[in-house]
Amino acid sequence: SSRAAGVAAAAADPCKPPKKSRRTGRSWRAASAGSNGADGSDERGQSVSTVATTPSGRRARLSARRRESIRLLDGLPGQGGIGEFLRHPAGVESLLNTRALQSFAPVEPESESGPAGAFRCTLHPMGFLGFQVAPVLDLRVTPTRDDCTVEMLSCRFEGSDSIEQQNELFSAVMRNRITWGDNGDQEPCLDIDVNLEVTLEVYTKPFSLLPLSAVEKPGNLLMQGLLDRLVPMLGEQLLRDYHSWVQQQQHQERITRTRHGSICRCLH
Repeated sequence: SSRAAGVAAAAADPCKPPKKSRRTGRSWRAASAGSNGADGSDERGQSVSTVATTPSGRRARLSARRRESIRLLDGLPGQGGIGEFLRHPAGVESLLNTRALQSFAPVEPESESGPAGAFRCTLHPMGFLGFQVAPVLDLRVTPTRDDCTVEMLSCRFEGSDSIEQQNELFSAVMRNRITWGDNGDQEPCLDIDVNLEVTLEVYTKPFSLLPLSAVEKPGNLLMQGLLDRLVPMLGEQLLRDYHSWVQQQQHQERITRTRHGSICRCLH
């Protein structure tokens, strides 16, 4: 029989390895980090990035938060206020620090109900482990009369194929809420509150052999150090740009009054 022939063939060549069954490729599950499910995200932000997982995948969750309060100088609110500045295109560009970007452009909503006020920010390429990596962020700016919120809609890396494959292995959530005002007898301040969360797929050795805390603890320290350095710089840059904008508004008002006075004198 065919079974007997197979046994005989194996006996005739005992060194020949048994035929292995073909395995199917790794199945990937796209998990939205913006949902309030098992991925651990919450109301502080949302993410449309996807996370590559396997049935036995292990994910490390990193988080950091930084709050900063900066005093607003006297006399400036009378020239329009920080709220008006953050609703102005100049304020949006200051919030996103467009001077440090390689490119910056509005993102057209895919539908009428899509997010408005979104911008695609491409950072300059940077070297990382011998590769050139260009981070690309989609950010939404939502200014109101009382606050201004910057949310990260997506985050990805552009570069070689091996770099872009890493986009399937992480997700990120960022939310920056800025408030201002004069609380009673206290000095008027600009308050910045930044939350950052990153989820990483842990699949490479030796990290896959270690407890998740071995990845999360140093990762949290790294992210906290990043926010501790960048958030104060953001606040200082916002105030500098705000002061420049106020001066431009004052200059424009003087020009307008001069022209108006000249026209009135000509009419009389």
